[in-house]
Amino acid sequence: MTTVRSRATAGTALALACIAHFLVVFDTSVITVALPSMRAELGFAPASLQWVVNSYTLAFAGLLLLGGRLADIHGHRRVFLAGLAVFTAASLVGGLATSPAMLIAARAAQGAGAAVLAPLAVTMLTTSFPEGPRRTRALTISTAVALVGGASGNLLGGVFTEFLSWRSVLLVNVPIGIPVLYFAARVLARPADTPWGRVRLDLPGAVLATAGLTLLTFGVSQTHEHQWDHPSVALPLAGGLLALLGFVVVEAKFAASPLIPPRLFGLPGIGWGNLAMLLAGASQVPVWFFLTLTMQNVLGYSAAQAGLGFVPHAVVMLVVGLRLVPWLMRRVQARVLIAAGAVIGAVGFWWQSRITPDSAYLDGVLGPAVLISIGGGLVGTPLARTVTSGVEPLDAGAASGLMNTTRQFGGAFGLAVLLTVTASGTSGSAATLAQHYGDAFTGIALIMLAIAALTPVLPATRDIQHVAGR
Repeated sequence: MTTVRSRATAGTALALACIAHFLVVFDTSVITVALPSMRAELGFAPASLQWVVNSYTLAFAGLLLLGGRLADIHGHRRVFLAGLAVFTAASLVGGLATSPAMLIAARAAQGAGAAVLAPLAVTMLTTSFPEGPRRTRALTISTAVALVGGASGNLLGGVFTEFLSWRSVLLVNVPIGIPVLYFAARVLARPADTPWGRVRLDLPGAVLATAGLTLLTFGVSQTHEHQWDHPSVALPLAGGLLALLGFVVVEAKFAASPLIPPRLFGLPGIGWGNLAMLLAGASQVPVWFFLTLTMQNVLGYSAAQAGLGFVPHAVVMLVVGLRLVPWLMRRVQARVLIAAGAVIGAVGFWWQSRITPDSAYLDGVLGPAVLISIGGGLVGTPLARTVTSGVEPLDAGAASGLMNTTRQFGGAFGLAVLLTVTASGTSGSAATLAQHYGDAFTGIALIMLAIAALTPVLPATRDIQHVAGR
């Protein structure tokens, strides 16, 4: 399937993928700081405010597999335009919301659009760049842009909310989305042999996968308020597992065009690679959550100071990802880099766990940040490269959807588990909170060591310099 017009280049696909990745990650991080203002203006009940975040998360996680497969069946152009249009329109509706229900519904629609854009961003790269240094470079740039999106979301969310309005954190997507829609409509090619009518979407599998992932994510999210054996947690988790079991049966026995073709699991990087990706997600999401609380509740930083405190993480990871990783990938196996990065990151998290209310910025935040970011930079691109290695263009969307699903669910599950086992909260003395948050960082260090322990079973992939013109 041709991805871009002949007059366009692979760089066009990279640009669109980066924009999509930026919007998805930016929108995830920018909303958090605006929640108190949303509650005050729209009159949210205390228990319902969480659904501004949860509605997005549930739709995003539940629809990722379906979103990934849609691009394989219906083409990049059609699916990219549909996903971005839904995301942009939902941002406009959310920014103009006049009631809690209207805002929550808009956030769910944003999550649905993001569930299409996130896997498609990776699919466009893996189908536009051949395996090797060029693909590694493209994945590295996309990862760096996502990192910038997360960091800028933390910073700009506070600025927009304080000096403009909470509505601006949603409306800012509109002047970005509309020109990108116009640009994408002009440069993305219509497939020469459209698959409409030739390949049918696996609707039973889509329903089961969406229901299973949504129920699992909902059950995990409820652990913030209830114990694991509470019906609000146990019933959704049990229902989600049953739905996913049904999904496996449908995919293996009945689906003519399954969401996850069983042949993918014949590739060495899919099974173990996605398990490592799940663990990576379980370490990435909690670190931002617990480090934000640590800087504000233990060290006494303001929201703006805490946002600035994340700048070293972004800078170091950008340098490692953009400069060091592509060079190393031509000389060292990807699994060696993953193992090294996981161990370095584990040391950084152990250091972070030693923080006290008397810690200075240099030893309490900056020092651990350097090791954590070096480790994250060494793990990110090689792991994405491993999980997508050997995937045929026909299955690129399914593989990308699976990768994003495992990472997203890993983040939700990891945060829930760490909140449960560390009894973390926002009340108590600074010293008590430092101990709780320290336990969480120790748990993340153990997750990183688990990633390192998995690397011997990952495939031995390494970039090989291709000849000119390849």
